Amino acid sequence: MTTAPLTIDLNSPEETTGFAARLGAKLLPGDIVLLEGEIGSGKTHFARSLIQSLMTIPEDVPSPTFTLVQVYDTAAAEIWHCDLYRLSAVEEVEELGLTEAFDTSICLIEWPDKLGPLRPKNALTLNFETDPNMMEKRMLTLTWSDPGWSEKLESCS
Repeated sequence: MTTAPLTIDLNSPEETTGFAARLGAKLLPGDIVLLEGEIGSGKTHFARSLIQSLMTIPEDVPSPTFTLVQVYDTAAAEIWHCDLYRLSAVEEVEELGLTEAFDTSICLIEWPDKLGPLRPKNALTLNFETDPNMMEKRMLTLTWSDPGWSEKLESCS
């Protein structure tokens, strides 16, 4: 069962940061957020904002484009921020240990299409689109099948 998509207009980077912080406050170990969208659509900005909102002591949150995975310890849980863009085979996902992290950590995954059959069915998917008329604006489409996401999202949007 998939819910009807929820669409949110984010009119500025600050609105994206605010939504990321509100969602981050609801996340628990085992929550998986899949970040879809073209290069430059705001996936990393969103992930960085969410991670920083959960840090006790702010620190730099680099893009994991080259490291593939960055792990952060926060009071809420360990957060795995993954960028799978450079992966060429599903087996590489397993080598990263990501499938184990699905159960014990909060996972933010950019380029989730690279997960193939390992794509978690209980994940929340965020699809970022840039407004061609206003480069700062993002249209965010959220989809999920796990009923737990409905309650978490009620107070976020």
